[in-house]
Amino acid sequence: MLDLKLIRQKPEWAKKKLAARAIKGEEIDELLALDEKRRKVTVQTEELKAQRNEVSGKIAVMKRNKENADDQIAAMREVGQKISALDKELAALNDKVTYILVRLPNFPADDVPMSLNEDDSREEYKWGKIPSFEFEPKHHWDIGESLGILDFERAAKVSGSRFVYYKGAGARLERAVYNFFLDEHQKEGYEEIIPPYLVNNDSMFGTGQFPKFTDATYTITNDGEPLTMIPTAEVPLVNYYRGDIIDADKLPINFTALTPAFRSEAGSAGRDTRGLIRMHQFNKVEMVKFCKPEDSWKELTNLIHDAEDLLRKLDLPYHVITLASNDASFTSAKTNDLEVWFPAQDRYREISSCSNCTDFQARRSQIRYRDDEGKLQFVHTLNGSGLAVGRTVAAILENCQQEDGTVKIPDVLVPYMHGQTVIKQEN
Repeated sequence: MLDLKLIRQKPEWAKKKLAARAIKGEEIDELLALDEKRRKVTVQTEELKAQRNEVSGKIAVMKRNKENADDQIAAMREVGQKISALDKELAALNDKVTYILVRLPNFPADDVPMSLNEDDSREEYKWGKIPSFEFEPKHHWDIGESLGILDFERAAKVSGSRFVYYKGAGARLERAVYNFFLDEHQKEGYEEIIPPYLVNNDSMFGTGQFPKFTDATYTITNDGEPLTMIPTAEVPLVNYYRGDIIDADKLPINFTALTPAFRSEAGSAGRDTRGLIRMHQFNKVEMVKFCKPEDSWKELTNLIHDAEDLLRKLDLPYHVITLASNDASFTSAKTNDLEVWFPAQDRYREISSCSNCTDFQARRSQIRYRDDEGKLQFVHTLNGSGLAVGRTVAAILENCQQEDGTVKIPDVLVPYMHGQTVIKQEN
């Protein structure tokens, strides 16, 4: 959530920043007008309550002195009615201010390409050699089905489209990938967490999924209370400290977790209908950081490095881009995507988004620490995929495919595959 005080102080700056995220200036004008009216009503209410307290004290004295206080009592009834009406008006104004404020995205950082067009995202650099094949490279879904390690047809029968069965070496490869990721992150100082996969509405609000993205999630009811199946481990990891004051000496704090991610993929009809790219359920290893504000840009660099390191050890070619302002996530001030090469598609596809959310999530979740002067400050939160497991499997199948239809397993995964070096057709 944005700092309303900052919007008050720098309204034109705020409008310019948010215009790059498709927010109209009129929305900011409306917010500020409501906020100004709210503050005036607050002053009126406080003045009347102070008046009531003062006169109530006088009435008590008059009663003790056996004096007639009927006129003062009648006047205070009128004041009480005015206060009641103003309290209702104030509650309505608070609701209107909150409604707008919680739907405004984070301010984009100064070095982000300011554009409403995702094509204006900026490539920062490439790594790795694009593989050259002496045959027509196959799509990962064709490879997986021909080897008998991915079964989309039976998954569709059981669950519907955008689901898959991993079988045999496919299941072992998926498990090898995420165990490798978790081990590497622990070497870099991340604490591994196994979090809940169902979270309440306060948690979804805290990380910015609610109220804006309710249609993109799956929600169930438990004893009358809604619980949402997590769209990413970022939600339970960030909310671990919701409402807490973190010991400053512990910062930065790094968490990692393997969880399933559940997404309805609302609005994605016709996009990536085949394969492992856009699923309703998929495994993902997540990285989350909590740090002091002055350290968050350095920590974003570290986050990107930790995601890149995995791709380099797998020898998968990729590039890093800085997303245009309107293409970044709702909570992010800056997002760097890592996109891995897919030979059959002849293009890079996202495999990790690394974002600095500054104090946006911490403000919504009330996650703070005490600075050197003892003042409470909001932490900065960062998150990144480290990595999306299914997409990594898909990238391995495509980049490591052989002419005879087999797939060579990256060297770093061989120990996790119990010595298996090649995936051949399974019965």
